[in-house]
Amino acid sequence: MSEIHHANGHEQAPAQHAVRYGARSLPFYWTQLDTAATPRPRKAVIHVHPNGEVEVQTPSGTSLAEAKRALLKRARWVVEHLDAIHERQRHVLPRDYVSGETLFYLGRRYVLKCVPSEEERHVKLLRGQVRVTGTDLARERVRSELRAWYRKRANDVFQRRLNHVAERLRWLQERPEWRLLEMKTQWGSCSPGGSILLNPHLVKAPTECIDYVILHELCHLEEHNHSQRFYDLLGYAMPRWEAVKHRLDGMSELLLNE
Repeated sequence: MSEIHHANGHEQAPAQHAVRYGARSLPFYWTQLDTAATPRPRKAVIHVHPNGEVEVQTPSGTSLAEAKRALLKRARWVVEHLDAIHERQRHVLPRDYVSGETLFYLGRRYVLKCVPSEEERHVKLLRGQVRVTGTDLARERVRSELRAWYRKRANDVFQRRLNHVAERLRWLQERPEWRLLEMKTQWGSCSPGGSILLNPHLVKAPTECIDYVILHELCHLEEHNHSQRFYDLLGYAMPRWEAVKHRLDGMSELLLNE
């Protein structure tokens, strides 16, 4: 029996494969978990990413045929989830970066306000608005200013939340190093060497969702795969993690929309 997760994956893109489910082709990426330093996982893990990509992870030593069988066992659920993603994406329009559009920060909605000024150039939160002030308010300039603002906020917020949630992990001896990386299919990742990456778009999500992603990656420092021990660690750190993850998954299309 497989498990299904979202918005967590790998830094390098694996090769793409596909299975036939009825009249439908289901493309997927296949990766094998490195189990050299950890117990062999008993299950295949299926990730359905916010952009609709499907990833199948299997223990090292398994075959592509086994990965395909694992996906086919849950194909009906995967198809239903992909259809739901497609339906949500139909209602998410590309941003024009003009006054009146909705922006997100820490789970709250704000109205974008573009303010022309010859003297000032900045981005500020003010009375329910995200105000971009400057001489050049063309789409790409506003987009660039907002991206820089989000990154600055993300650096501050993520470090503060990491310090806060790390207190829950008895086995974590020191605060790990981390950095920002914009990703289209992941909120965060942790390499086998312990390098943590966090997506700056995550700062648009509610604080509990940020905590969930950070805790997810911190637990990978102790357990590098999605074994039962990993979920035991995550459950200890955040007992309601599944509900929080579900909330974040439901917002992904809006938060990643640029």
